[in-house]
Amino acid sequence: MSVTLKDIEAAAERISGAVIETPFALSQTLSDITGARVFNKFENQQFTASFKERGALNKLLDLSEAERATGVIAVSAGNHAQGVAYHAQRLGIPATIVMPEHTPFVKVRHTRAFGADVILVGETIAECRPEADRLAAERGLTFVHPFDDDAIIAGQATVALEMLAKEPDLDALVVPIGGGGLISGMATAAKALKPSIDIIGVEAALYPSTHDALAGVERAYGGQTVAEGIAVKTPGALTLPIIREHVSDVLVVGEDDIERAINLYFNVEKTVTEGAGAAALAAVLAEPERFQGKRVGVVISGGNIDSRLMATVIMRGLVNDGRLARIRVGTADVPGQLAMVAGIIADSGGNIVEVEHQRLMADVALKSADIDITVETRDRAHLEAIIQTLVDAGYDAHELRFLSDA
Repeated sequence: MSVTLKDIEAAAERISGAVIETPFALSQTLSDITGARVFNKFENQQFTASFKERGALNKLLDLSEAERATGVIAVSAGNHAQGVAYHAQRLGIPATIVMPEHTPFVKVRHTRAFGADVILVGETIAECRPEADRLAAERGLTFVHPFDDDAIIAGQATVALEMLAKEPDLDALVVPIGGGGLISGMATAAKALKPSIDIIGVEAALYPSTHDALAGVERAYGGQTVAEGIAVKTPGALTLPIIREHVSDVLVVGEDDIERAINLYFNVEKTVTEGAGAAALAAVLAEPERFQGKRVGVVISGGNIDSRLMATVIMRGLVNDGRLARIRVGTADVPGQLAMVAGIIADSGGNIVEVEHQRLMADVALKSADIDITVETRDRAHLEAIIQTLVDAGYDAHELRFLSDA
């Protein structure tokens, strides 16, 4: 095996003081929800809001003086880019980062703020790599791979050292998988320290490349996922054998599960996570029987989510929980109807956010009107009670769950 516990312990000593030993704490509420004892590792509290700093710094410290002077280049959709750029700036190493053109704005902005030369090319990471290779050859730059590198793997593995140092009785670690640098490093460390521990990987349903590779399945991947940080089409040549040896299973989670996990972290833990960062919790939520009664270490791998996307996830969560809803109420088109409907909603404890009359729709009778009311409620049961009260008062009322319903 290319990376050993000795390498990982050396990496931990090397990067100590330059990366944060992030909190690792039990969440009583998430434990109650899942039926497991859930301990969260808050890697979203690193300076660049991602575990990627660990491997990036370990790799940079491993460079020769000549390599440092010439500079480094990396390909990344964001977190690896920020980790490389930030620590390269600290160490006085010139850094060039090649990113896909549609990388979230927050990640591009932060990478540039760390002094890196950012080049936007293509739609995917795969399309960025040829340009990075060309620039590396042209300028003599050292390529810093996001996951398929011994020094990177050893640096990421330090997450597991910290988790087991604080909670040695963990039964399982649940870890998101992109290219596999984090889970392969953590699995190497954890299995060396505690051979009985269960290591579970998690991938987004649109990009289950490691899951499929382990099963001997080949297929094309694609599509828009909120977990773009783990949207990797091919696992690493170094990481896959380690995963095959040490990882018990790789679970695949859907977009709804990931969104729910992001919302729970925001509302329960008061912490911001990106999609990849919430993927591990999403797996515990999706398969609670797998983790029932176990002491589970969950890695929040990053928190770099675009603010607009985060706002959308939060609002969709409110809609899914019934705390924010649009109710369509059919009424006669006569004076006073809106006031009567509003009064019923207010008396039922609902808060009206927005009102829109629909008089010109083809399916509305000439002397009738549909009133679309966006209302805040306590929960779905409260929403259903409000709708039933309107129905009992003689109104045709129902919830509009999709835009097509309108």
